[in-house]
Amino acid sequence: MTDIPGNIPEYSVSEISAALKLSVERAFDRVRIRGEVSRLSRPKSGHLYFRLKDENAVIDAICWRGVAGKLRHQPEDGLEMICSGRLTTYPGRSSYQIIVDHVEPAGEGAMLKLLEDRRKALAAEGLFDADRKQPLPFLPTVIGVVTSPSGAVIRDILRLADRFPRHVLLWPVAVQGENAAAEVSHAIEGFNKLQPGGSLPRPDLLIVARGGGSLEDLWPFNEENVVRAAAVSAIPLISAIGHETDSTLIDYAADVRAPTPTAAAEIAVPVRAELHARVIEQGGRMIGAMARDQEARRGELRGLARGLPSDPRRLLEGATQRLDGASERLLAALRLWVERQRARIPTPSPGPLRSGLVHRRAALQALPPRLHRALGRSLDQARERLKAQARLLEGFGFEQVLSRGFVLVRDGHGAPVVSAAQAMPGMAVDLTFHDGARGAVIDGKPAEKKPAAAPPSPARAKDQGDLF
Repeated sequence: MTDIPGNIPEYSVSEISAALKLSVERAFDRVRIRGEVSRLSRPKSGHLYFRLKDENAVIDAICWRGVAGKLRHQPEDGLEMICSGRLTTYPGRSSYQIIVDHVEPAGEGAMLKLLEDRRKALAAEGLFDADRKQPLPFLPTVIGVVTSPSGAVIRDILRLADRFPRHVLLWPVAVQGENAAAEVSHAIEGFNKLQPGGSLPRPDLLIVARGGGSLEDLWPFNEENVVRAAAVSAIPLISAIGHETDSTLIDYAADVRAPTPTAAAEIAVPVRAELHARVIEQGGRMIGAMARDQEARRGELRGLARGLPSDPRRLLEGATQRLDGASERLLAALRLWVERQRARIPTPSPGPLRSGLVHRRAALQALPPRLHRALGRSLDQARERLKAQARLLEGFGFEQVLSRGFVLVRDGHGAPVVSAAQAMPGMAVDLTFHDGARGAVIDGKPAEKKPAAAPPSPARAKDQGDLF
């Protein structure tokens, strides 16, 4: 039996686990591990739990909730990814694990697989259906552009002024990097929130554009939030991402895909000169068609005229005779009907009829005097009411106020001057007194108040001395 040296330190399980944890975290403070994601779990806590494996080994991975919601690329089962973070241990299971704070696809192949899986998932929701596509306006008044404010893309789009001058509203965004997807989706939603008639005009058409680049550079336009914003946009949207051979998911959600930003400008507006020439051409064709139609109708009219007799009035002679005969028969039938109805009415005796007529004649003869008296009383009452209204109007009129020493001031247009602020120096005014009107000019200075002169003593006359 081997003796155990007495100088070997003794550890508890917790102490050795803590020492191993410290050693691992010091040695592997920051690592990048490449492997295939498996056993991905998303509990209600919001944390992510999964494994990274290759053909020989496996390591547990954890992504806390605060980081998981900000990951640009979400881990998916079966996808090879590169996870960055710090290595640590879990004493409860005597295992080591990586705390992940960054995830990226491992190579272009993994990104393409992720892109295809996302495309299928969004297509299953109907975001790429053809019946969701909106027609583009023929000649938009305002065009909203979502792109970088610097670079060749915005210059290419602004060349649409050479085709047909339009008002362009730019929403500057980053088109590459971690914040690009959020800024692009926010710009699309912001344009849709603009109200017609507001301080900023609401665009009739949107263009989301970016120049060419690698799959990684164009990845923001494959993000789910950008695709959904484009799919639900109420404003028709053109996507112009990358070169003609590049393809992003926003192209499927947009109403129209342009192969390049320059092509987007060509799709957005027609060429003004071509449109003018087309209008002239169609106007000429319309005038020619109208002339041909008139000539055809003129020919038809000539043909119909040849089928008429020399005097068209002969066609009406027979109808005129039939009408006259029918009129005579109608009058005769009407006379006969009246005679029959009159014969059915009994003849009253002359005595009661004469008495009734005399009574009614007397009643009618009594009406004019009564009517004359009633009319006189009505006129007298109306005259008294008119006099009362006149007295009331005279009492409320401003002439009564003027007779007490007040003056009505009017400007040159006849409008009343009711405040000192309206009476500017040098202003000509009309002064209306109770007995006439005078003109005056405002000098801006108040009149000096002088003491009133004392009236002469009644006991002293001009030509008499003091009696005392």
